Parts: sequence; C-alpha cells; structure tokens
Amino acid sequence: MGAYSPAPVLTAAIEAEAMRRIVAPTLATMRRRGTPFTGVLYAGLMITGEGPKLIEYNVRFGDPEAQVLMPRLTSDLVPALLAACEGRLADVKLRWSDDAALTVVLAAKGYPGAYARGSEIRGVAEAEAMEGVRVFHAGTKRDGARLLADGGRVLNVTGTGRTVEEAQARAYGAAERIDWPEWFYRRDIGRRAVAREGR
Repeated sequence: MGAYSPAPVLTAAIEAEAMRRIVAPTLATMRRRGTPFTGVLYAGLMITGEGPKLIEYNVRFGDPEAQVLMPRLTSDLVPALLAACEGRLADVKLRWSDDAALTVVLAAKGYPGAYARGSEIRGVAEAEAMEGVRVFHAGTKRDGARLLADGGRVLNVTGTGRTVEEAQARAYGAAERIDWPEWFYRRDIGRRAVAREGR
C-alpha cells in the first residue's frame, strides 16, 4: 500500500546478508539447473529479528517499490537493462539522488476484496502539478475526457524531497487533492523512517 526510499532499515550489512543467503544461492541454483536468470529479479523481503526473510520473487520491477526508486535514479536505466541482457552488468554503475521518495497507493474501497469499478476520479492534474509529485496509474481507464477507476490499486502518488518527511508530506498533500470518493489509503507510510529522521 506504499513504499519509501531510501529505507534506513536496509543497512549495508542486511543487504549483504540477503544477497549471500537468499539471492546468490537462488541464482546459483538456476545456473546449475541450466536455467540461468537474466533480467530484473525483485526479491520481496521481510526484515526480522533473525535477519532478512524471503516472501516472494518477481521477475519484474515491483510496484510501488519501483515508483520510489525510479525518481531517485539519476543515470539512464536503458543502458543498465541492455547490459543485463548482454551479461555485462559489472560494467554498469548506477547513480542515485540523495533525495528521498515516498509513494502512497490509492485503492478502491473494498480492496483487496470485492470493489466497484467505474467511479470517476478528478484532480489528478492538480496533484501532479505540485512540486516534487508524480502520479502513477495502476488501475485506471479513460472514458472520453473522464478518468475512471478500473482496478483495486488504482493510483500511486509519489512525492520526493530532501528527507522522507518532506517526501511524505508531498505525497499525502497531493493525495488529498485527488477528488475520488470511492477510495482509501494507509496514512502511516514512512512513519518509522520519519521518526528515525527526527532523532
């Protein structure tokens, strides 16, 4: 229902442990089986008191996770994707902004259970006009000039800023400009990161 980046809970030590215990063994096993992996491998992790635990793999960018990573990427993604295809990722160095990004998912009432489709959404252009805000469409469709909800997770509102707190304020401020009575969202995305920044 949301994401933020950078995530202070993912320390360099936890990242190295996840790569060593989870990702590297998976890739090595795929190579041994004759099915080496090439592409984007998204490891959904839960950070626990016992270290990182794997929840799922996706062979695509995760959303909303990608919607907080891509605004922070200052280098071109296409050469990195091409290098992955050609087996020369060691030659690629991605560059990242020090800014933070936070995204909030606007979901249809009832999601993840039964939800209605077809309610009209207004105010997206006003939200996107705010400084440091992008709105990503996940479950929308056009009906002439009208924008309609057409899924469970409908819009992702991403704010960027110098801190997670500033990104959070922009994302939630933009979400409030969207006029769609058939929606809900979590109001605690980034809460722990903002608390850490205040220490």
